[in-house]
Amino acid sequence: MKHLFVFLLAGLMSVISLPTLAQKNAAANKVIAHRGAWKNTGAPQNSIAALQAAIQLGCVGSEFDVRMTADGHPVVNHDPTHQGVSIDKTDWATVSKLTLANGEPIPTLEAYLNAGKKQKTTRLVLEIKTHDLGKEKTLELTRKCVALVKKMKMQKVVDYIAFDYDACKLVAELDPKANIAYLSGNFSPSEIAADNINGIDYNLKALKTNENWIQEAHQNKQTVNVWTVNSEDDMKWFLSKNVDFITTDEPELLFRITR
Repeated sequence: MKHLFVFLLAGLMSVISLPTLAQKNAAANKVIAHRGAWKNTGAPQNSIAALQAAIQLGCVGSEFDVRMTADGHPVVNHDPTHQGVSIDKTDWATVSKLTLANGEPIPTLEAYLNAGKKQKTTRLVLEIKTHDLGKEKTLELTRKCVALVKKMKMQKVVDYIAFDYDACKLVAELDPKANIAYLSGNFSPSEIAADNINGIDYNLKALKTNENWIQEAHQNKQTVNVWTVNSEDDMKWFLSKNVDFITTDEPELLFRITR
């Protein structure tokens, strides 16, 4: 009877510990795929294929870049030009004919969000690119991004990042519950907290130079993301500093370190 009691107690303790273990494993996932999982998969950057690869890897987030055509269509592309065509200065009818290396058309923001809507494990980290034609166009793009996310009822799936500080403030105004992180790295966490920006997403050099900002952000209940971290040594350094997320072109490597 005594042995049976010990056996049952051990079994009970193992069941009780399972949620805690699961929570620890979830918390350990800090992996954000930079422009999707592309480098080791063969998928083009910012393609829907790269997003799907990031989802299959189990990344907690997949970052992507949004630009706007001359006639106001948000599309997913990092560089200001594609195949020699300026995205910001060209109409959608022309841009829509451009393809990626795998044959995909350049995704519209709506098509990209639709692809991400089919799953619940990977957050979509939407970077609002600074428009080549100036501030007003950048803010127009910001409004269109927030409006489409709301229309598609994806507020709980999408986070926002931007180098333009006014774009970050506008997101906070349009959707006070949104997760927003500033990218430029020229303000302390306390300075941006005053404008309801609840995260910093700074280059690794900026955070290594201002290491105290990591703790300062956490004291302000802000998240800390760092980009673009591709070496094992840098990954381990930032993990030791307890950053919340690491954006990388090497999500597979980061998973090997953290799992």
